[in-house]
Amino acid sequence: MKIRDKILIYFSTTVISLTIITSLIVYYLFSEYREEEFQQRQKEKIRYTIELIAKYKELSESLTAIMDKLTIHDFYDEKMLIFDKHKHLIYKSVDDLSIDNYEQILNQLSPSNQWIETKQGKYDLVAVYFENSNNHFYAISKAYDEFGFSKLRYLRYVLIVITSIIAIAVLLITIYLSHKISKPITDFAEQLNQYDFSKSEVEKIPIDKSSFELEYLTEKFNELIHRTNEFFLFQQHTVRHISHQLKTPIAVIVSELERISKISDPVFFHQEIENQILKIKSLADIINVLLEISKIETYTRSKMTLFRLDEMIFDIISELQIIYPSFQFNVEYYPENIHENVLQLYANDTLIRQAFMNLLTNSVLYSTDQKVFLSFDCSNHEELIIKIQNNGNIIEDDERIYLFHHFFRGKNSINKTGFGLGLVLTKKILELNHGKIIYLNPSENSNVFQINFKIRK
Repeated sequence: MKIRDKILIYFSTTVISLTIITSLIVYYLFSEYREEEFQQRQKEKIRYTIELIAKYKELSESLTAIMDKLTIHDFYDEKMLIFDKHKHLIYKSVDDLSIDNYEQILNQLSPSNQWIETKQGKYDLVAVYFENSNNHFYAISKAYDEFGFSKLRYLRYVLIVITSIIAIAVLLITIYLSHKISKPITDFAEQLNQYDFSKSEVEKIPIDKSSFELEYLTEKFNELIHRTNEFFLFQQHTVRHISHQLKTPIAVIVSELERISKISDPVFFHQEIENQILKIKSLADIINVLLEISKIETYTRSKMTLFRLDEMIFDIISELQIIYPSFQFNVEYYPENIHENVLQLYANDTLIRQAFMNLLTNSVLYSTDQKVFLSFDCSNHEELIIKIQNNGNIIEDDERIYLFHHFFRGKNSINKTGFGLGLVLTKKILELNHGKIIYLNPSENSNVFQINFKIRK
C-alpha cells in the first residue's frame, strides 16, 4: 500500500471515528441530562400538587378549581396519583394514561426509600415520598417529555449533519495533506528510479530539507551511494591491477623461463630454476601490495587514532636493527626543545606504520654506507617535516617523474629486490592521512625523502 493511501486511511479513519465517538458521547450525556431534568420537573409538580391539596383540603368538592390552577403545570400525556399517609388514593389526574403495577411501586416507597425512578416504554416514571406540615404523602407520576425528546431529536439531527460535514472535510483535507506529505517521498523515489548506478562518478541526490526525516534519509542514501561506489571502484582497481599490471612481472618470468629452457648445463639450469621459483613466490607479495593500494585508492574512510609519530618510527627502527644489526640510524630534532604535542599525529596508525616501514627499508637497501639519518623539524610552527636521508646512488632527473608510478624501478635499483610498488603504496597512505612526500637530491650521492604533516593546533 502506498504511503499516501496509508495516510489517507489512517488519518481520516482516526479523526472521523473520534468525531463519531464524541457525537455519541454528547448525545448520551444530553439524553441523561434530559431524563434527569424532566424527572426533577415531575418532582416539582408533585410537590406543587400536594401543596394545593393540603391547602384546599376543606374544599375537596371544588376539584375543578384545583385542576384549573394546575393547568399551567401540565405535561403532555401525563398521569399522576397521590396517596395519603395510609397509602389511600386522594388524587388522580384526569388523563387516560395508565400506570402499570403502581401498587408494587407504592409498596416500595417509605420514609427510608423516598425516591424511585424508572421508565415504562417512552415514559418517565417517578415515585416520591413527600412530607408537608406534619403530614406526609406518596405520589407517582408518569409522563412523556415531548419538549425534551424534541430537543434530543434536533440534537441528533445536528450531530449527524456536523459529523457528516466534518467527515467530508477531513477526507478532503487528508487527500490534500497526504499528497503534500507523500510528494517529496514520491519525488525521491522517482529520482532513485532514474539514478544511473553505472556511472563511475558519484552524483549525489539533492537533499530536500522540507522535513528532518527526508533530509536524513537522503543523506544516508547519498552515503550509501558513496560507499557502494567505493566498493565498485575497489573492484575495478583490483581487477585492473591484477589483470593488467601483473602482466609485466609475469611476462618477465615467462621470458626468463624460455631462456632457461635452452640452457644445457644442468648445474646452471638448476640454479636458474631456483631463482625463478623465488620470483614466482614473490608474486603473492605483489598481489597483497596491489590490494592495499586499491583499498587506499577507493576507500578513504579509515580508523583514525592519536599517536606519537617519533615513537612509532623508533619501534620500526628497532625491528629493522634486528634484521640489520650493523646498520646505524641517526635521529635528530629541530629545534631541540620540541613540545611533544607537535609530534602527535591523528591518522591511521597501521597505514602510517606501513608507509614508514617501506621508506626506512628502502633506505637500508639502497644505502652504501649502512647509515640512515632521520630528522624531525617543526621550526616553522605550521608543519612537521620528517626527512629520511641515506647515501647511495641517486635517482636521475629523467626518472623522478616516474618515481611514484606502479612498477617503476630506476637505474639505482639494479640488482635490488622489489617490484616498484613500495613508494606507490607509501604515497597513497600519506595522501590518505593528509600528508605529502617528495624526493630531494641535496648533494651528490644523497637521497632524501621528505614527508610533511600539518601540526595539530
